[in-house]
Amino acid sequence: MRSKNSKEISFTTQIRVRFVETDPLGIVWHGNYIQYFEDGREAFGRHHGVSYLDQKEFGYATPIVKSSTEHKLPLRYGDIATIKTVYVDSPAAKMIFRYEIYNQDEKLVCTGETIQVFVSDIGNGELSLTIPQFFLEWKQKEGLI
Repeated sequence: MRSKNSKEISFTTQIRVRFVETDPLGIVWHGNYIQYFEDGREAFGRHHGVSYLDQKEFGYATPIVKSSTEHKLPLRYGDIATIKTVYVDSPAAKMIFRYEIYNQDEKLVCTGETIQVFVSDIGNGELSLTIPQFFLEWKQKEGLI
């Protein structure tokens, strides 16, 4: 749980819903929201200097081990969706992100969360039980430690 004094690290990006992302009812198929979370997470990473490519430079990958979604309203083909991605700080060797997706009327359509762990991208992909040095440095730069 974050204290009232803790800093929220977030990034907001937008996507346009493509036809291929909708189902026969004309609404976004529920599984595509996970892809929208990834769109938000990638934009967050590029903006804050902790993208997948940055992680790979340091010899790590961060596979998702848990994801959840809660759907409120539908998105439809052509809609402009705003994805807010928030990093949730943790003392463990993992990355937690929470998401809020809004439609063009600024109504909340979906919320969710993903948890990623650090694995060595070199060799057999061993799970890191401690926070990698590059990520500790990132957290320090962001004022989390």
